[in-house]
Amino acid sequence: MNYIKHLNAIFQQFAMDSNLNPTHISLYMALFQFWNINRFPETFYINREEVMKMGKIGSKATYHRCLKNLNDWKYIHYLPSHNPYKGSQIKILKFNTSSETSTESSNKPAVGQALAPNININKQIENSIKTKPPKNENEVLDFFIKKGWTVIEGKKFYNHYTSIGWKLGGKIKIVNWHATAENWMLKANDIEKVEAVSQNKDNLKTSKIKDYDQPL
Repeated sequence: MNYIKHLNAIFQQFAMDSNLNPTHISLYMALFQFWNINRFPETFYINREEVMKMGKIGSKATYHRCLKNLNDWKYIHYLPSHNPYKGSQIKILKFNTSSETSTESSNKPAVGQALAPNININKQIENSIKTKPPKNENEVLDFFIKKGWTVIEGKKFYNHYTSIGWKLGGKIKIVNWHATAENWMLKANDIEKVEAVSQNKDNLKTSKIKDYDQPL
């Protein structure tokens, strides 16, 4: 296990992954330290209190949410234990300079070999995680329908980002269009709430011009 190459690769991955927040990174590094203490086995057991203490995480809900996120985003394999006397199992997916992740053991360096990162690491990792725009409009519409949104809202999203070349602010290429679509949905929800409140206010308005000849 070449941990220096692994760390170089994982930090490059962190820099490019817009899903992560500081708690995810703190938790990952705590897990990495326990992996290191156990001499990098294929899987190892963890104690929640110890990991939370090392990762400076104060909330159990945040801890479990971030563990699940790291599992879903292919940084680790999380095997929860429902036995209070037996810790959960963790398998950390290996990152290196030749590919994004590897679940098999990498070649061990020879004795005395310098553990130097590959000078092409940036380019290789960037290519490995590069996300393309959706293939066509139907792919976007299917995604919106699965999330419970209308075809019209999916068309609005697709037409908007197609017109600006799938870039944020017209400058930065979108790395993960699914995440951008979910942000679009959140904003659309906020707009609907504002419009609903505005409509309620309109319904409560009364006219200042009153006709007192009319019966009550």
